[in-house]
Amino acid sequence: MATVKVRLVKSPIGYPKDQKAALKVLGLTKMNRVREVQDNPAMRGQIRKVAHLVEVLE
Repeated sequence: MATVKVRLVKSPIGYPKDQKAALKVLGLTKMNRVREVQDNPAMRGQIRKVAHLVEVLE
C-alpha cells in the first residue's frame, strides 16, 4: 500500500485539542519528527486538519 511521509514543522502549543489529537494519530509528537503513514482517506483527513503545522513529503 502507498505511504506518505509527514513532518511536524510548527509547534501545536496554543492550538485546539482536536488538532493535537490529530498529530498524535499521525505519530508526530516532537518537532521535525518524520513519520510514514498509509495514504488513505482517513489519514489524508487528519493531515488536512493540521496542514498548517505539518509538511508533506511525498
